[in-house]
Amino acid sequence: MCLGVPGEIQEIDGHEAVADFWGVERRVRLDIVGDAVEEGDYILNHVGYAIRKIPESEVEQTMELFETMLDADPEDMLTDDVMEELEANSGAPAAGAQEEGDDDDLLEELGIDV
Repeated sequence: MCLGVPGEIQEIDGHEAVADFWGVERRVRLDIVGDAVEEGDYILNHVGYAIRKIPESEVEQTMELFETMLDADPEDMLTDDVMEELEANSGAPAAGAQEEGDDDDLLEELGIDV
């Protein structure tokens, strides 16, 4: 399953940005997003690439929908998909992000109960 994860752009450096995904910061590429992206904008991230800028009018609804999916049945495959998406990031974790192998800490930080 391919899954895009919404995140908020924290800082931008050329075609690379740091995005916040529920308190977990990751580097994302902006090469293919198609729209101008600024700090504070929300993007849909897929394997380390911002694939879509989320229109301001859709941010609240998108975040609520995604949080509802995360709060669903903990045995659902969505939890694995979210973890894979965040870990598949093409750039190195930003400062303060989880170290490799800290999956349990990342799940706890995201509020995912497995």
